Amino acid sequence: MRAVIVAIGVAFLVSLFCTPIAIKVFTRLKAGQPIRSDGPAMHQTKKGTPTMGGVVFILATVIAYVAGHLALTTLPDAQIAQVEPTITALVLLGLMVFSGAVGFLDDFLKVRKRNSAGLNKRGKLLGQILVGAVFGVVALYFPSTMTDASGAVTNTETVGSTTLSFIRDIDALEVSKVGAVIIFIFVVMGATNGVNLTDGLDGLATGASVMVLAAYALIAFWQYRHWCADPSYTQGQEYCYAVRDPLEIALIAGAAAGACVGFLWWNTSPARIFMGDTGALGLGGLIAGMAMSTRTILLLPIIGGLFVIITMSVVIQIISFRTTGKRVFRMSPLQHHFELAGWSEVNIVVRFWIIAGIGVAIALGLFYSEFLANMT
Repeated sequence: MRAVIVAIGVAFLVSLFCTPIAIKVFTRLKAGQPIRSDGPAMHQTKKGTPTMGGVVFILATVIAYVAGHLALTTLPDAQIAQVEPTITALVLLGLMVFSGAVGFLDDFLKVRKRNSAGLNKRGKLLGQILVGAVFGVVALYFPSTMTDASGAVTNTETVGSTTLSFIRDIDALEVSKVGAVIIFIFVVMGATNGVNLTDGLDGLATGASVMVLAAYALIAFWQYRHWCADPSYTQGQEYCYAVRDPLEIALIAGAAAGACVGFLWWNTSPARIFMGDTGALGLGGLIAGMAMSTRTILLLPIIGGLFVIITMSVVIQIISFRTTGKRVFRMSPLQHHFELAGWSEVNIVVRFWIIAGIGVAIALGLFYSEFLANMT
């Protein structure tokens, strides 16, 4: 727990104090956010606000991961904690960094062209597929070689699984490794686009992501305390979690949540900096990795319920307009519909945060109730 707390604290402080520096740098570079001409009129006042702020909390997460590992070296159960960097960290941080890189390219092109077009849809989709495929392969094809004091291998789990999962792996829903990689690519695409569509109001995506990442930190730490690879846990195999490196997952999720809180200080209304696609795609990639590594793929739509609702509003709008010529919403994504309906930006953000919190609470309730049911 000490390592997780250290990572959260370091990520928060780095993000909190480095974001003002990023604001000055991006302002000096004239990296202002172009505003859609067909968007709500009140958004025109945000024109020129520096973007690409996601660089700060991505960097803060990586720095906090290193700091958390330094704290791990002082733990009495360092062997169980796996002090050395792991494939799990490579996958999770890699997903965040390289998904963020795709978003950075999109932001860079927007700033350079001075319009909101950026990277075309095909290019962005190709980038998401490539990132998902590369790290999906790493997650499925590199098992752990964790050993105990006698040298015997105690954990041969991979980061991902060849079975679909809800609270844990569902053995009846097994697929091939290739199939699992393909499924993960779709999870990456869904999560990155979901967070990206949720972005657009000051603090909305950042606050919602904090809740989702905090939930994954709790889930992963609970799995660490009831880990099948931990010889000190003797409650029985049916009550433990067959995952790989759960403390690593908790540490990274906590670090990312802490970094987002530090960034939210400057991103809340009126925002002094936007996360941009850099931050939105980076967070989406990390959240997809969290779902895979904690074996909770099918729980993700509940944990990220707000992202699902907002994504579906876009899908519904497109289908309705193309089939009937009519729009269901005044504008999509959904948050802009309520803007045009007269809701203030702060009201929309807070109410949508409540919806995000409800989804997280339901998901955590389902996760813990399954464990409690097995214990009774």
